Amino acid sequence: MSVKRKLSNTEISSFCDQTALILSAGITPVEGMRILLSDTEDAQGRKIISEILEICERGEPFSKALAHTGVFPDYAVNMVTVGEESGKTDEVMRALSEYYAKEEMIADSLKSAVRYPLIMIAMMLIVILVLITKVLPIFNQVFIQLGSEITGFSRSLLLLGTQIRNYSIVLIAVLAVLVLTALLAAKTARGKKLTRRLLAKFPLTRSFFDNVAAGRFANGMALTLSSGLDTYQSLDMVSELVDHQSMVQKITNCKAYIEGGDNFSDAVAKAGIFSNLHAKMIAVGFRTGNVDVVMSKISENYEKETSDRIYAIIAVLEPTLVIILSLIVGLILLSVILPLMGIMTSIG
Repeated sequence: MSVKRKLSNTEISSFCDQTALILSAGITPVEGMRILLSDTEDAQGRKIISEILEICERGEPFSKALAHTGVFPDYAVNMVTVGEESGKTDEVMRALSEYYAKEEMIADSLKSAVRYPLIMIAMMLIVILVLITKVLPIFNQVFIQLGSEITGFSRSLLLLGTQIRNYSIVLIAVLAVLVLTALLAAKTARGKKLTRRLLAKFPLTRSFFDNVAAGRFANGMALTLSSGLDTYQSLDMVSELVDHQSMVQKITNCKAYIEGGDNFSDAVAKAGIFSNLHAKMIAVGFRTGNVDVVMSKISENYEKETSDRIYAIIAVLEPTLVIILSLIVGLILLSVILPLMGIMTSIG
């Protein structure tokens, strides 16, 4: 197949939103794809839509056409299949649009949570490197002219700076490899998956990723339940969607509790997926027939909590990193300025 790159969350959301609008107006998928094709200017987009249109014109289901392109996630294709079977394709497409829009928001939040500390740490390292490789040698020359030399902690930093200058080519090569590795981790699907798993296990970010996984679970359950699937089928689909080992295990435990005779709300609480409060909300939702709405509300709560936590982390990190940088720079400068003042005083 000519097109292999998976669509981004934003691209999927946009396609689903436009398709939902077309289908809800009573237009068939074939006519709908013709309309989208005439309005699409992007070469790759036209290629994908042309492929979908060609398959639909043969009389194949819309879901099969999406699967044939190879650019849509299995979850989206499976949900469209469910929508076709239940006669709710337009509703499913609208729900998928909202789902992938939220996924993009979560992804942006995660990038913000990681990017800012990395930038600050990089700035700290640059400032420290400049001090020990450029500033300290100047102070050392001043000490030599005064008949003394740098000692103690500042001398150790001076020697470190000398070694860094001597092996600068090696250090630049290592840095280039690290930057390339980071770029690969940020751009490739495997790299992103490995990065998420590492951060999900890191103590400082574990609770944050647990919240993200719970929000994705709630959002996925809201979508599948509103499409007519039962709770067990929904759990099967969502377990393939949630890229969080701990949450996948909790979903497996939840399914085991249901097989053991527990209702869904009790199974969710026992598995530790949600708190008792959310489990009681789900129980009320089942009694009133609005469990998908309740799941959507729970998802929104987790999204808000995740967003608030990101802002809180950034709000704490900014002054903390600035204070650390100030202390390190101050310590380095004081380690040479105080002895220098002592020498100047003795000379005077």
